[in-house]
Parts: sequence; structure tokens; C-alpha cells
Amino acid sequence: MTTRIRRRRTATALALAAVLALTATACGDDGSGLAGGKGEEGSGKGEITFWDNNTAVRREVWKEIIQDFEKAHPDIHVKYVGVPAESVQSKYDTAIQGGALPDVGGVGAAMLAGVAAQGALEPLDDRIAGSSLKGHLNRSMVDSVRSAGGQKKLFTVPTSASNGVLYYRTDLFARAHLPAPTTWDRFYRAAAELTDRAHNRFGYTIRGGAGSIAQALDAMYGQSGITSFWDSSGRRTTVNDPRNVAALKKYAALYKKDTPAADVNNDFTKMVAQWDSGDIGMLSHNLGSYTDHVTALGAGKFRGLPNPTTADGTRVQVSNPVDGLGLFRTSHNKAAAWKFIEFAASHRSNSRWNESAGAIPANTEAAQDAWVQRAEPTRLAAEALSSGSTRIVELPYYLPDWNTLSKADNEPAFQKVLLGRESAKDFLDSFAGQLNKAQQEWQEQNG
Repeated sequence: MTTRIRRRRTATALALAAVLALTATACGDDGSGLAGGKGEEGSGKGEITFWDNNTAVRREVWKEIIQDFEKAHPDIHVKYVGVPAESVQSKYDTAIQGGALPDVGGVGAAMLAGVAAQGALEPLDDRIAGSSLKGHLNRSMVDSVRSAGGQKKLFTVPTSASNGVLYYRTDLFARAHLPAPTTWDRFYRAAAELTDRAHNRFGYTIRGGAGSIAQALDAMYGQSGITSFWDSSGRRTTVNDPRNVAALKKYAALYKKDTPAADVNNDFTKMVAQWDSGDIGMLSHNLGSYTDHVTALGAGKFRGLPNPTTADGTRVQVSNPVDGLGLFRTSHNKAAAWKFIEFAASHRSNSRWNESAGAIPANTEAAQDAWVQRAEPTRLAAEALSSGSTRIVELPYYLPDWNTLSKADNEPAFQKVLLGRESAKDFLDSFAGQLNKAQQEWQEQNG
């Protein structure tokens, strides 16, 4: 573990201990280790609070689902609180320490281990087994969030998966007589040939701001063809394998040559808006932006394909975190909170949410709905996963430090790579060292 990470974790632990000591009486800490106690089942009526973990893009569809839920359950009121995706992790951490958690919240796989490790989430295995959701949740998504929780328990009900997609402008490709970017060679050729810097036209837009690490990993493993995040010992990451170093070096070299200079600071909202409004040939994102592209461009001007393949036809993608809904242990109305989760993950609600997001539904009945076939990127992503034609590199969401390592601790360093201030090798060697330490600690703690 790096000194900086150890220092941060120690400080966090001390702060948590102090908060728990100070709030044990005021907040009713009953020995569960949480400010606010371990909650109670409640009457199944009254008000519950729901935190949406991506308010920027899904607020309206959640409002519709909540309205339908309240019609079906007039004795329950849902208080909606929208939280921006980039700050939801810190908001949960603060709420855990201060005893101010919601009843229900969006908890995706990327942050699940960190939240679950603090004892904040209620295990949901028994509730699902006794509910209408039993047998109607995608098995691979259930397995993914169970693994991500790091304790072999189900701490969140999966709602969706949003795999990586390469979107490309079919009109621009046709005008330049370019083939679809189905291989990495075609991808790089298109990036170069569609770029006309004098007229502010670019072949690609690269993500350099918040969320950049996951996209960079997808490009690295997709090109290298490496199919496991850890070596055969399970102790050392393949992140800095020479093939991945070469792949990242080639990918980062696109910046400012075939991409806009503003990309170094762009998060997904700025990147998507830039692609939708400009003359940029390709964009790597996920299924979540599909409906935005349809609104901005119309369905006839673009396509969304699974990641390009290597020369031998191998397609490798890193796992995208499954999103889900968690029930917090401090809730004093768990019965009502569970009713809301069960409703939100049901066929109709799950289908509505995922159609709005363009994502793959976790509810197996919703996954059969007609809109999935009409939304080509969603259909192709689902087919690629179910057919076995895509090899998935499972990211270590189970590491409590994963979200921090893959965001705050390394996004600024990746920007240095784009700007030419740090080599791809040095960046990946440093990242690998942090990952190996985190993996070693996790293995020691978990036998």
C-alpha cells in the first residue's frame, strides 16, 4: 500500500471511530458499528428517502417510477434526492460517518465494496428469495454484484449493465469512404483520416477528465488481447504488462493529434455533448449515452458497436460496473424501502428505466421487451455478452480501494500521460504497484 493511501485510510478510520464515539448516544449506535444503529423493519408505511446516484441524466425517469410506486402504495411517500455521479461515493462515506444515510440508494458495483465494508448495507439474499424478483434477475449481473461486494453476500439488487460502446458517425464515415471501425486497425485509420484540424474536425474524442481510467483500461486490454486483470498467481496485476503499456502509449498519442485539446479535462457529459454537437468521427462511452445521441443526431447518423477486435478477431472488454439499488442498514422503515426496491426492479419499471438509459435490463422479462431489439447498441452488447464472443476482463470492484485508485488517485496522472509529462510505462507501473498492495491486503484479510 502506498504511504499516501495508508495515511488516508488511517485518517479515515480514526475519523470514523471518533464520529461513532461521539454519536453513539445521540444517534442510537447499538453496537452495530454504524452511527444511527442497525435500523428496524418498521411499519411498511410512511416516508422513505431515496438517493439517485446519477441525477444528471436519470432524474426524470426516476420521478416517473416513484409516481407509479406511490399510486400503487398510497401509504408510502418516497423522498427523492439526486446526487451527481462524481460525488456519490464521498456523500455515502460522509453519511456513514455522520449517521445520515438514506433508506434506499443507487449503489453500483464500482463503489459497492467500499460501502459494504463499512457495514452500511443490508444483505438482500433472503429478501430476494421471498419476493417476486426471485428467478427474474440476470444471473451474470447477480454474480457480478455479489463478487463486487467482497463478502459473498448480495448487497444490492442489480438493475442494469452498461457495456462499453464505440459510437461512430455513419455519415462522416460514408463521406470519407471508410469501413466501420470493427477492428483496432480500422479505428486508428479512421481517427487519422477524419481529422482536419484546420477546420476543427477530429476523428475521435478521448476522455481525459473524470472517469478516464476505465475507458483507458478498456482500450488497453481491447488492443493487447490480455483477458485477465491478475496474473496466474492472482497477486500481481497485468495492468503494466508490456503489451498494455504499448497499447496505452498508442491510444494516448491520439490526444491533440486526432482529438480536440479540450479532451484532457472532459468528463462523460462534456465529451458526449461535444460529440453530439460537432464533427467528431468516434466516441467511446457506454450504453448510457445512446438516447442522448438519438436526440441530438437522429438514429440514422450514427451506430454503436461493441469494442473493436484485434487482427485475429478477438474482442476483449473490461467489465462495466453493474448498477443497483441498496437497502441501508440504518433505515427505520426497511419494509417500505424494500417494497420500493422490489417495485423499481420489477419488469415494467426496470424496462422503463433501462429504455431511458439505453442499458441492458437486469430483469430478465424486461430484457425481452421490444425496445431492446430496436436499440441496436443495446441489442449488440447483449448479444456479444450472451454469445460468448466477447472476453471480459473482470475489474477488481471487490477491493475497497478500487474506486479511489481508479479515480482520484490516478486520473490526474493519466492527464500527465496525455500531456506528455509522464510516460505510459511509468504511469502503469505506479498504478500496478498500488493495485498489487491493495490486492495483497485484501487477500490477507479474506484468507
